[in-house]
Amino acid sequence: MSELASESSTKTTMTLGTPELKRGEKTIEINGGNVVYEILGKQGDFIALTPGGRFSKDIPGLRPLAQALVKGGYRVLLWDRPNCGRSDVQFYGQSESHMRAETLAALITKLGIGPCILAGGSGGARDSMLTAMLYPEVVTKLVVWNIVGGVYGSFVLGSYYIVPSILAVRGAGMKAVAAIDEWKQRCLENPANRDRILAQDSDDFLKLMLRWLNAFVPKPGQTIPGVEDEMFDNITVPTLIIRGGENDLDHPKRTSLEVSCLIKGSKLIDPPWPEDAWERAGEDRASGKVKRFNMFDTWVQAAPAILEFLGSTSLEPK
Repeated sequence: MSELASESSTKTTMTLGTPELKRGEKTIEINGGNVVYEILGKQGDFIALTPGGRFSKDIPGLRPLAQALVKGGYRVLLWDRPNCGRSDVQFYGQSESHMRAETLAALITKLGIGPCILAGGSGGARDSMLTAMLYPEVVTKLVVWNIVGGVYGSFVLGSYYIVPSILAVRGAGMKAVAAIDEWKQRCLENPANRDRILAQDSDDFLKLMLRWLNAFVPKPGQTIPGVEDEMFDNITVPTLIIRGGENDLDHPKRTSLEVSCLIKGSKLIDPPWPEDAWERAGEDRASGKVKRFNMFDTWVQAAPAILEFLGSTSLEPK
């Protein structure tokens, strides 16, 4: 019986050291860590929807897109990736995205919802593409947007997500790592994460962080961070790419164009939101005009284009 059909996998109350789940949420164990997820919709093909950064499935802007896809006749899997939201932290793999791709493939398989459609933006686009490359048997179609690339975008991610942990573990070990704002938040959302962090061997953790950092060093033959271009040959499912904004340094237009060349037969479209949406949202956040992070609020505008693409493409390999 799949985990989707099994009520025994549902946790409705908080126990010591575990996150409190909201209505409709469940947890499932994958590779020694618990993953928090929920499914929206009652019928239709499944879409695994993944946000960017280390943001949870509850980041403002993601759920409206999911709900629009549900209204279009699909069921949507929302999940907190390892190191995001209230899922358990996990530390292994060639890169953090490789780890998440392995987790997503196992999640789809354990829930019995595959093969299914993968959709994601920013870091979620990279995670989705890697899943399609490494585990093609779980994917029917692929939709990606806000693809990270280029020197600036890659360096920013490495310096923001990886370097603080390297400095902390080198300076004062895993207790210092647990005190970083990024990991403190994971511990607040899931109390078990503090013990999981402190249980890491400092030397092994440092080696891992250096490996994860290396993925964000721009290299010839790697259009997206940490992934060899030849891996794109493994993506043979119908693919929709929403290109980056004209002057978006985090998700360059050039990267989207290059990815469209690497994925044979892919469809590339202009962004349905304003060309400068990402920059303007960043300015608002930096100026304090908005009270909460809202840089994904425009994503719901992609729903019509996504639904049109999904409805017009067959499942036959290219």
